[in-house]
Amino acid sequence: MWDRLLVAFLRAGVRTGRLRLTLADGTTHAIGPGGPPEVEVTLHDPALPRRFFRNPDLAMGEAYMDGRLTIAGNDIRSFITFALRNARGRQLPWPVAAMARLAGRVRSWTLWNHMGVARRNVAHHYDISDELYGLFLGPTRQYTCAYFRRPEMSLDEAQAAKIEHIAGKLMLRPGMRVLDIGCGFGTLALALARDTGAEVVGITLSEVQLAEAQRRAREAGLAGQVEFRLQDYRAVTESFDRVVSVGMMEHVGLPHLGTYFRKVADILTPEGVALIHYIGRWSPPDTISPWFNKYIFPGAYCPAISEAMRAVERSGMILSDLEVWRGHYERTLQGWLDRFDRNIDRVRQLHDERFIRMWRYYLQSAELAFSEAHLVIHQLQLAKGRLTVPGTRDYLYAARNS
Repeated sequence: MWDRLLVAFLRAGVRTGRLRLTLADGTTHAIGPGGPPEVEVTLHDPALPRRFFRNPDLAMGEAYMDGRLTIAGNDIRSFITFALRNARGRQLPWPVAAMARLAGRVRSWTLWNHMGVARRNVAHHYDISDELYGLFLGPTRQYTCAYFRRPEMSLDEAQAAKIEHIAGKLMLRPGMRVLDIGCGFGTLALALARDTGAEVVGITLSEVQLAEAQRRAREAGLAGQVEFRLQDYRAVTESFDRVVSVGMMEHVGLPHLGTYFRKVADILTPEGVALIHYIGRWSPPDTISPWFNKYIFPGAYCPAISEAMRAVERSGMILSDLEVWRGHYERTLQGWLDRFDRNIDRVRQLHDERFIRMWRYYLQSAELAFSEAHLVIHQLQLAKGRLTVPGTRDYLYAARNS
């Protein structure tokens, strides 16, 4: 019965592309009008169609990880593209759609990332293998979106351009105290200290990231100028001239957005400036993939700009600049996946095949969430004072063009 229901559901809903679906009983069905994307999928588990109707995103991701679903040529890109394009704009019956929206909002508001949970969530993703991150991130160890200021830039050049762009928005001077919330492997903090003379404190909840950041600070001769701590942002009590947070706010969780922005406001000096860079969405509020939330980023939430701004407005800070990056994270993720695949022999020495399938599915589906779905990068520049930041963006480009 479930096989027939799945085939009927797909035939009714597929409007673009072609799916050649082979079920566990060996029967094959051609579904869709044809044209790209074309994908061949085989289900090896007879229980999979039933699981699909309970939670399609989670069921398909888990089945691929476990080898219970295989894709011809291991073409994850075509598989996920096919799914996203045919899900786009699909109109469900209004009671089903209303219940789905309600369930999604309930899930979003249950992401209570208090300090203990936040620490476990970070460890789940980041405290796995320091070498793995080096293999696909490269020498810069930047695990956030690069900034392709020029189309011909390499990934490493674009990562350097991102740091330059962020430093410009922070308007740093020697001796300023900077807090880097979610400092990762320390690349941004070290660059800001080295290039501007600022004193930087970087905080993380990952022991792997902390150890690597501290090692890099010692090797760079910056240990006296940059301090890295294992600390939750909510436990910070000092004041700072600048606050920067790149790729961390996605891990705060919807119920804690107000707490996050109030903390940023509380620790900024009266002439302080903050730069908050995060994965957001250009669509109305929605949940992230249940598969992502379970296997990749537990507790994560990508807020719509309306949700972020509601929290900013209540914090008392002023939005002095908003920038939306489109097209940059797709190229970043493509670069990471290419490096992962080029180093696959070493990855296999570190992790089993299930992990490798999971990681490739993660990187590929993340790329397509930007190019085919609703994700973008938001950069919020926030200030305490109305005139702290210049009234135009000319200051960002004057030094670069001189």
